[in-house]
Amino acid sequence: MATRSRFRAVAAAITAGAAAAALTACGIPAFGERDAGARGDVPPGAPAECPEIAAPGDSPQRQLRGMWIATVGGIDWPKDTGDPAAEQKKQFTALLDTARAMNMNAVFVQIRPNSDAFYDSPYEPWSQWITGTQGKDPGYDVLAFMLKEAHARNLEFHAWFNPYRVSRQDDIKKLSPKSPARKHPDWVRKYGKGLWYDPGLPQVRDLATKAVMDVVTKYDIDAVHFDDYFYPYPEDGDFPDGAAYKTYGKGMNRADWRRKNVDTLVETLSRKIHDAKPWVRFGISPFGVWRNDTSDPAGSPTRALQSYDDIYADTRKWIKKGWLDYVTPQLYWPIGDPRADYAKLVAWWAGQVKGTGVQLTIGQGAYRVGADAAWKDPAEMSRHLTVNAKHPQVRGDVFFSASDIAADRRGFASRLRDDHYSRPAIPPPARAHRKDADTGADKGDGKADGKAADKGGAPPPVHGTAAVPDGKGVKVTWRPSRGAASYAVYRVDGTAPGCAPVDPERLIADVRGGGIVDPAARPGRAYTYYVTALDRLHNESPPGRGATVTAPKG
Repeated sequence: MATRSRFRAVAAAITAGAAAAALTACGIPAFGERDAGARGDVPPGAPAECPEIAAPGDSPQRQLRGMWIATVGGIDWPKDTGDPAAEQKKQFTALLDTARAMNMNAVFVQIRPNSDAFYDSPYEPWSQWITGTQGKDPGYDVLAFMLKEAHARNLEFHAWFNPYRVSRQDDIKKLSPKSPARKHPDWVRKYGKGLWYDPGLPQVRDLATKAVMDVVTKYDIDAVHFDDYFYPYPEDGDFPDGAAYKTYGKGMNRADWRRKNVDTLVETLSRKIHDAKPWVRFGISPFGVWRNDTSDPAGSPTRALQSYDDIYADTRKWIKKGWLDYVTPQLYWPIGDPRADYAKLVAWWAGQVKGTGVQLTIGQGAYRVGADAAWKDPAEMSRHLTVNAKHPQVRGDVFFSASDIAADRRGFASRLRDDHYSRPAIPPPARAHRKDADTGADKGDGKADGKAADKGGAPPPVHGTAAVPDGKGVKVTWRPSRGAASYAVYRVDGTAPGCAPVDPERLIADVRGGGIVDPAARPGRAYTYYVTALDRLHNESPPGRGATVTAPKG
């Protein structure tokens, strides 16, 4: 399903509520291990079917492809807080199906937009962006539902938190009585048109840490994600944190003190997240300019707002210290912009992560398509990914936001899919934070398996790969591997050796479960299928023995 017209048809079907049927027509349906006829999983140490064949390893084809799903203000979901739960769920899964139709592999979902929660939190009230009333129970575990549906489609779930924002309006009395801001108004500052927690207060950092760790320990998320909201963006006057500075500043320069406050939260969370679950990653999506080179010779060749100076976010330091697993700078400018040239910024960020082990993905401003002269050309976004390919440090892209991808204005999303996302991709392998890290494979019930045998490496290779004609194409099954989170399926034209290396260019699916149906197999043609197993950090096993089949004639 590579043509633009076909993609638009899928998007239209999704919008109309026919997402499942539309996606099946263009994707690779997976099914569970029981349906695959599994004979128990392959344990660690089991003899490999093809012991002489090495694992594929990393490659340029490995990419993270994601989109942000913003909940604040109904930007992406739910569009109407008055909709019943069933309708909300339908809308959310439609967005996930859009991601799959685009051959994406991750979603970044805002679950703590305003010191509130899309889950039952012991610290903060239910979010107003679910029911319209902060503190009102929506009647279902929203986060558990979102996780289950994302993982069913083998989409990574990056739980997106806003650490300091309290409200987009400035009347504290309009907040739920259960809000920490109501209970501790001395933690809150009015600034601009909203309310913010004061990052200089230890109590505020403690609350943000508790909120994040509550989710990390209770839910099977893949990553903790922050965006660019640290100290608020400058508005009229300076942020009113004089009292906290007087108490805790200890003679430091005020700007340095503010940066230290944010540094402390980032470093603390990095340690706590990885200590609790070494396979859960921590990433931040900062404003795209750290500092201009007119302010600092280490800065970028730009003339824009500086996150280091204006919102006190020293992203470059976080990279160099290794506190982050990934960084996703928001590079929302076009190529050639005189203030901040996209191409020059990508090169600068690639230089910052080089040799650090921190993965670089690029935040793309899909919302800008069609907004002004520079963005009238729907090929602009596709050109961004062409620029990225020149820098091996760039490991993928995240698009803001989901509604823009689904809308496919001017056909920009269809073009992205045609030019860059015509095949699925496995995310790049992530580093483990302990040598004995249990990668916590998801058993399919939404809960991490804390006793998985694999300790931070690839799962054992699959056994018993079989391919048989099916009424819808070719049915491929395999005996699953213990500790595996997903399985990559590769297809080679014709009859190929049973034991052979896999070519990343031949990937056709990365799924959970024990089998797929390949609807794209052409009638009467022979194909050979190979399957590998991947853990939660995307470490990949060698392939099992391949299976050759002739697709049924119509």
